[in-house]
Amino acid sequence: MLQAYIPFLILLGLAALNAAGFVVISHLITRRRPTAVKDAPYESGMPPLGSAHERFSVKFYLVAMLFIVFDVETVFLIPWGAIFLGSAGGGGPGTGFLLVEMLVFLGILAVGYIYLWKRGALQWD
Repeated sequence: MLQAYIPFLILLGLAALNAAGFVVISHLITRRRPTAVKDAPYESGMPPLGSAHERFSVKFYLVAMLFIVFDVETVFLIPWGAIFLGSAGGGGPGTGFLLVEMLVFLGILAVGYIYLWKRGALQWD
């Protein structure tokens, strides 16, 4: 039973080790010399204009939802594929459950795609 999750645990461990390693290495390598210019707000090479508390268009939030739907799908499909393909070679007992579980997940994502499509977020202006 636990053998089906070994590829996922390896992937999770490598991802956590990689993330922690990058944070530690960046703190060890960088020099910290704060100045007034470095602490000033910066936006595309220009000083910021206007207030940071402006109202955003609904289109902005639809694009953000679209990104989250695509991103979540990708993030959850990779470890599922590692587990499903790892257990499919041995024909484990949980293979059918994994397939149904992912089909339910993809169905929920399809509802999100349909919502975004109906709201016009997939159309270029």
